[in-house]
Amino acid sequence: MADSPLGRTLLIANPAAHSGKGAQGAEFARRFLGSYSSVTSGYEVRLTSGPGEATTIAEGAEGFDTVLVLGGDGVTHETVCGLMRRDAEDRPQLGIIPLGSGNDYARTLGMVTNDVEAAFAQLVRGSVRPVEVGRVNGTHFMETLSFGLDAAIAIDTTERRAADTSQKGEALYVTSGLKILSRARGGFPCTVRLDDEDPVDLSTLIFAVQVGPTYGGGFRICPDADPADGLLDVCYNVRKPVLPHLLALFGLARSGRHARSRVVRLRKIRRAVLDFAAEPPCQVDGEALSGTHFEVEVVPAALRVIFPV
Repeated sequence: MADSPLGRTLLIANPAAHSGKGAQGAEFARRFLGSYSSVTSGYEVRLTSGPGEATTIAEGAEGFDTVLVLGGDGVTHETVCGLMRRDAEDRPQLGIIPLGSGNDYARTLGMVTNDVEAAFAQLVRGSVRPVEVGRVNGTHFMETLSFGLDAAIAIDTTERRAADTSQKGEALYVTSGLKILSRARGGFPCTVRLDDEDPVDLSTLIFAVQVGPTYGGGFRICPDADPADGLLDVCYNVRKPVLPHLLALFGLARSGRHARSRVVRLRKIRRAVLDFAAEPPCQVDGEALSGTHFEVEVVPAALRVIFPV
């Protein structure tokens, strides 16, 4: 473990993650870091007590080489937002100990999910690589931004998770998807400008902007997305399918086979501007975002992240 990349380490843990298993995970992390002094040059552990606290803690991470975040995509999103508020030259690297329902960012990085001990084993032997993040109207995202029906599904899963549903991961996303899609009526009219191209008018059912390939607990919405290529991947509909076709596309998205359909288009971009006629469902890393005008851009090589080797 002498080659551990961690250095001086701050661990931010959500004790409520994964139906309360975050508290056990945080205690294991504390024992691990205390028992194996060679993996760090000192450490602190901070537990969050409410929404937004991880952002504040990460923003104030002065003098640390690494910020580790233990929990699901929600606390990871908050931590990334906090790190991005720091100057680039004084921004600690990021490590993920995924303990949540969706764990999509962990999938992008190749981390073991919901196994704290195995995740630590990956991190202390890992290598550090720069990755991009996305930004929309000043809010950063590490994995996904979406508008339309898929955003409504993501928001529904977040609300059901907060209400302590027994479903998790893919099962939760699928049941929310079937509920939302069965009520689908029309689209959300918007004007979209991608990079320096001319604006186009769309009737948006889905418009997803991705750093990594998946959302919703493993749905491969942008199968070729690479978090280190300096580009954002987008998937959006160019036609409005009838409901049975829409439901079929939803099923195909689990494995990325929806990309073959003429109903959707996949692109790589650096920037997008979207103007909606009325406020659409919108989510950023699972959190609802309001508005009708959205300016989206990539921030290349914004974070240094520990990847398993």
